[in-house]
Amino acid sequence: MPASLCHALGEYIDVLLDAVCAVDRDGHFQFLSSGAERIFGYPASEMLGRSMLDFIHPDDIPKTLAAAQAINTGQIKTDFENRYLRKDGQIVHLLWSARWSADKQQRVAVARDITRLKLAETRQHALYAISEAAFAAEDLQSLYRQLLQIVQQLLPIEACVIARRTVGGSINLAYQYLPLGDTQSAVEATDLCYLLLQDTQKSPPPLIRKRADHSLWLGVQLISHTNVLGAMVVLVSPQTALSHHADADLLDFVAQHMAVAIERKELLARLQHAALYDELTGLPKRELFYDRCRQAMAQAQRHQCQLAICYLDLDGFKPVNDQFGHSVGDDLLQQVAQRLIQNVRQADTVARFGGDEFVILLSEIDSAEQAGVAAEKIRQSFSTPFQLQSHSFTITASIGLVCADATTLSSEPLLAMADQAMYRAKQLGGNRCIQY
Repeated sequence: MPASLCHALGEYIDVLLDAVCAVDRDGHFQFLSSGAERIFGYPASEMLGRSMLDFIHPDDIPKTLAAAQAINTGQIKTDFENRYLRKDGQIVHLLWSARWSADKQQRVAVARDITRLKLAETRQHALYAISEAAFAAEDLQSLYRQLLQIVQQLLPIEACVIARRTVGGSINLAYQYLPLGDTQSAVEATDLCYLLLQDTQKSPPPLIRKRADHSLWLGVQLISHTNVLGAMVVLVSPQTALSHHADADLLDFVAQHMAVAIERKELLARLQHAALYDELTGLPKRELFYDRCRQAMAQAQRHQCQLAICYLDLDGFKPVNDQFGHSVGDDLLQQVAQRLIQNVRQADTVARFGGDEFVILLSEIDSAEQAGVAAEKIRQSFSTPFQLQSHSFTITASIGLVCADATTLSSEPLLAMADQAMYRAKQLGGNRCIQY
């Protein structure tokens, strides 16, 4: 080829954004275009004669050697990816096209920097995973665990602490993933969370702290829109130390979307709690009670036992409200709820159906006589006066009781029968239990 043409081609190659490289059979650089310095960060003079293994990310050396061996046998590679370490320590993702030149006894290759593309793909994948976790997680702790797994796919995390800011301004360690017995990491992570949450700066930069063993603490605030929910601190292994700024930026990006997922999960939990639990007493509402009934009936069929429903109405509750006001009445209902809980088993369910009506599900009972004893215990518990503000009240209850065996198919008829029995107790003067 004429020298003039070689010179012209050389000038064209030097303006390419990609890097054109040539290495010998053993992988020592013999030619580098000007684009190589843009990609690798090294002047060509610092790479020529050196092995490519000096610059490849350690985790990618085995697959790179395998690809090089295949190219040496005549295979052409057009879509091989690996990572190099730039002179400034940053990781660069490369897409290679390479072939073996028999006459020159060289591998000739073109490298394209796809770091931005890989980062975009990584972030997009993380966003999808976070979104799925926000909907799939059963509760907040499950969400924290799934979020940690997502971050672990991005960074080699050895420890993680998520702290939440409380209403009083302190912090609560909501989630901890720490090596067993590593109390030092727990202390360091907690201190960094306090430091992050004391920072009044809006959207502060990620916090980076290097340890003596060259591992790194990376910390970011969990910010949902303009609300600072808390902070997350992770410990990454030493091999990522050279790229800690990129890691911190990635963690900061992911953390903001994690904060949105956490806030959404908490909102859904509050809405679900409001739908299923009575705001005043904290007892289950009607829908949750029905669900508990269905479970108890299925259990009764499996174990060939019975269940019972007590329908309870307070005697003379309205005069308390009329004379002393709704505040005292609400306090009374709250104390009634607590007394009912204290006088049933943990496996039983106490629900409020509205007003001064309470329904109790007695699961897994052996006989109607056992249910009657349980209902009578509940009724007698009202003989102890209720202390409300500066007043003492003695109030009684009318109870309707119905028992069911394993053949019962629906809770609604049982509730209707228990309700009828309760009204019969009312008609007879109250303060008694009537079994349907």
